[in-house]
Amino acid sequence: MKKVRMILCGSVEPSSQNQSENVGVVSVVYVSEDEQNVKNKLEELQEANPDNFYMEYEVPMDEDLTLLEHYPSIEISKEDLR
Repeated sequence: MKKVRMILCGSVEPSSQNQSENVGVVSVVYVSEDEQNVKNKLEELQEANPDNFYMEYEVPMDEDLTLLEHYPSIEISKEDLR
């Protein structure tokens, strides 16, 4: 089964609707089939942006990820948004 690796980034940013409030943002920031490329990019991103939270995932191609037991996601709590 063909798989793809991805890096997700979780960050806290000012709301575009209300600058006095923060929101949690989760973004897919890198995708590759090559494990070493992903490891290198993850290290680079973590060093350049230490305040962001990065996670690496490996997922099967052509798959409805919502049907899996666990799929790429980052939980951001209200405390994180302060």
